[in-house]
Amino acid sequence: MAVSPRISLADEPSRSRELDDITIARAQRGDAEACRAFVRWYEAAVFALLGRMLAPRGLDGLVEDLAQESFLRVFRALPRFDRSGPARMSTWILCIASRLAINELERRRPALHPMPDELVDPGAGESELHRPDLRRALRHAIAALTPEQQAVFVLREYHGLTEMEIAAALELDASAVKSRLFRARARLRAALTEVERG
Repeated sequence: MAVSPRISLADEPSRSRELDDITIARAQRGDAEACRAFVRWYEAAVFALLGRMLAPRGLDGLVEDLAQESFLRVFRALPRFDRSGPARMSTWILCIASRLAINELERRRPALHPMPDELVDPGAGESELHRPDLRRALRHAIAALTPEQQAVFVLREYHGLTEMEIAAALELDASAVKSRLFRARARLRAALTEVERG
């Protein structure tokens, strides 16, 4: 099943986060039409998450591959997903995608190179981020985050998951999520403050 690339960091799903229960139940039973609807519903969130995690490190070329691998893993486990359980479907899917990204980032950590300035698109609407110096500082700060900090930051700030949802999705305790989120925000704030002073 092909997944269309959506690499823009500004890409956000514009509808409710969850697909209806009937379509999910059909997808869990392997219905091809429901599976296509499932991918169409969740692919923008998966591409946005992976783009935000990989593009700042110059790995945006891997977004489509990891998105497809995410959906392969989702569909392998989908029949066992408990819709009445504590995790929302979107949280579960984003968890799978973020773990794949974390694994890829850790595997490549020594060879990472920030992407060129002309390719940076932070996807933020704030007018301050239209300044090249702030975009560059943000790109370097995001690239400097550990993969774990980056996953927590992206899931919270770009996908709106609560700290408890992130903890459940990444199998962390709430204090680890808070700590990683605090450190990520502090590093980003310090980088942007340094540019403002500079």
